[in-house]
Amino acid sequence: MRKLIAAINMTLDGFCDHTAGIADDELHRHYSELLSNAGAVLYGRITYQLMESFWPSVAKKPTGNKVIDEFAVNMDNASKIVFSRSLEKVDWKNSTLKKKIVKEEILELKQADGKSLFVGSPSLIVALGILDLIDEYQLCVHPVVLGSGLPLFKNVRDRIDLKLLKTKTFGSGVVLGYYEPAEKRVTV
Repeated sequence: MRKLIAAINMTLDGFCDHTAGIADDELHRHYSELLSNAGAVLYGRITYQLMESFWPSVAKKPTGNKVIDEFAVNMDNASKIVFSRSLEKVDWKNSTLKKKIVKEEILELKQADGKSLFVGSPSLIVALGILDLIDEYQLCVHPVVLGSGLPLFKNVRDRIDLKLLKTKTFGSGVVLGYYEPAEKRVTV
């Protein structure tokens, strides 16, 4: 069974803002490796459109920074599943559009053979977490306090207890915490 892993960057005060983080070579190397080992990456519309607006062009016209260019190629080549009620189609290669989140379909994806599945959109992480589908959280916390923005766990209403598995500290001060749900909730 494949794991469904929530992997995202956030500030120390819990906000997701791609412009606020430390996007250095070490962090790009980490995420490039993650992408190269992904069975698929699951995105919501906003994150998908953000990624699609930038990375395919870098993959086609490299910057000269080996780490950034490798990340772009891995992002471009990754299988992507996009959840959106408003998009009519997705044009980025290796992308599939789903109109809604169906728990049974996600469970079926997890049951298939292959590499882990990663989810990298705040709203999708919350939706899949509420459905008790996330097997691991990889929360990359940047040493930045924004004070406002999009909180990662904005719509979580019930407590989710997590167990720390390990941490990784980057030279920039970014700390990556690997967590798993402390115990599976029983849903009726």
